[in-house]
Amino acid sequence: MMLLGDLVAVSRAVAGTSSRGGKVERLATCLRRLPPGEVAVGVTFLSGETRQRQVGVGLAALRDLPPAATISSLTLSEVDAVLEGMAACNGSGAQGERRRLLAEAMGRATLEEQRFLCGLLLGELRQGALEGVMVEAIARAASVPAALVRRALMLRGDLGRVAEAALGGGEAGLRAFRLEVGRPLQPMLAQTAISVASALERVRPAAFEWKLDGVRVQVHRLGGEVRVFTRSLDDVTPRVPELVEMAVALPVRAVVLDGEAIALREDGRPHPFQVTAGRVTSRLGVERLRASLPLTPFLFDVLHLDGEDLIDRPGAERQHALTMAVPAELRVPRLVTDDLTAATEFLDRALERGHEGVVAKSLIAPYEAGRRGASWLKIKPCHTLDLVVLAAEWGHGRRRGLLSNLHLGARDPLTSGFVMLGKTFKGLTDEMLAWQTRRLLELEVGRDAWTVYVRPELVVEVAFDGVQRSPRYPGGFALRFARVLRYRPDKPAGEADTVESVRAIHLRSAAP
Repeated sequence: MMLLGDLVAVSRAVAGTSSRGGKVERLATCLRRLPPGEVAVGVTFLSGETRQRQVGVGLAALRDLPPAATISSLTLSEVDAVLEGMAACNGSGAQGERRRLLAEAMGRATLEEQRFLCGLLLGELRQGALEGVMVEAIARAASVPAALVRRALMLRGDLGRVAEAALGGGEAGLRAFRLEVGRPLQPMLAQTAISVASALERVRPAAFEWKLDGVRVQVHRLGGEVRVFTRSLDDVTPRVPELVEMAVALPVRAVVLDGEAIALREDGRPHPFQVTAGRVTSRLGVERLRASLPLTPFLFDVLHLDGEDLIDRPGAERQHALTMAVPAELRVPRLVTDDLTAATEFLDRALERGHEGVVAKSLIAPYEAGRRGASWLKIKPCHTLDLVVLAAEWGHGRRRGLLSNLHLGARDPLTSGFVMLGKTFKGLTDEMLAWQTRRLLELEVGRDAWTVYVRPELVVEVAFDGVQRSPRYPGGFALRFARVLRYRPDKPAGEADTVESVRAIHLRSAAP
């Protein structure tokens, strides 16, 4: 078995390697050393994730760790077993049992291992081993084509299992993966275009579709059996009975559909994303919720139809198959055009109806599951605010030693103070990280093990996709997908945007 300390050393080396080729080689060397039973765990950890996805542990549980061990003794299998036990905890006393399991494991971990595990559990293990790099590393370690690894990942949706197949069975092991109705595929994702004109320069002609702020769903039907999966491949079938009924009513025997589920008001405008997400994640009172907050499906792609896989077919052919299988009222509004004026008017109509924007899609590209390909381009306006940095958390992985995760606050004129709206570490370049670390340490007023608290003087311009209600922060609101655009050292904190500005953005987005 491999010791966690050996994997941590590889992670540290990868984080310190600037070239992509160097990262790939270091990872491939490590993968060759993994015992067969620990390949899936090792690949998942090196990718900055856990196999369990959620184990019910947040920052609070990681603040008071036991003293670190002096000798590495934890194996990958032991860590995975602890995480599995934590994820399985439920009911009365679950949180206490999770903390006990965590403390027991952390007590056996060295300081470097504790830091690694904290980054892993917080989703902040940024070491440069993103999925694309790991795919290349798996291919190199197993001496197989990277394209074959990518295709297997598309069909299986589990990088660890794909690595097991590649290292254990080579090309034959990877070719054994097939599209299987009932097993979710990773969804195809979109890159960003700054405008309709920019999108048409890259994809022309294009199919423009409304971009809905709902929950991404993948609907599988085989005979009378239906399963519905989210973007993260979680099975939510029991929570979305209206989607199940929709799929059963289609004139098909077998189908895999891609789309969005969204809660609409009576006038057809969408509820805020938080409302839709809450409906889909609710396990209790499903029929009551269905009556008060029904979900509407909007489908935009078909990956399999009656025994025929369509993922390699051009977009136009998949759309034709979707038209044959799904009635118009269940399909997302769509316009095929190369005319800038027509496409812009289509975007305006989507925005007028309360939706996020549009997606421009190539008519000739295949379905690139799991990839943010250039054949799908999302166009949506974003909001910006000038906010004040209230604190910052120390980074992990390649950001270790730098202040990374920013606590953002809006000005409150009533108290002359600042109201926290959330955190972000996104959008920061290496130069910005270095500069903000120096500047924030100059503004420091206190700290704990994780966080440096600062005088509220530094203004930062932040872009975000929307505002949602949140009991987590004092102001009752949180920013969605916040990312740093630039610092505003020219702007005093007294000129930062107010919490009323944030509230107004939320009211506009929630207005019927």
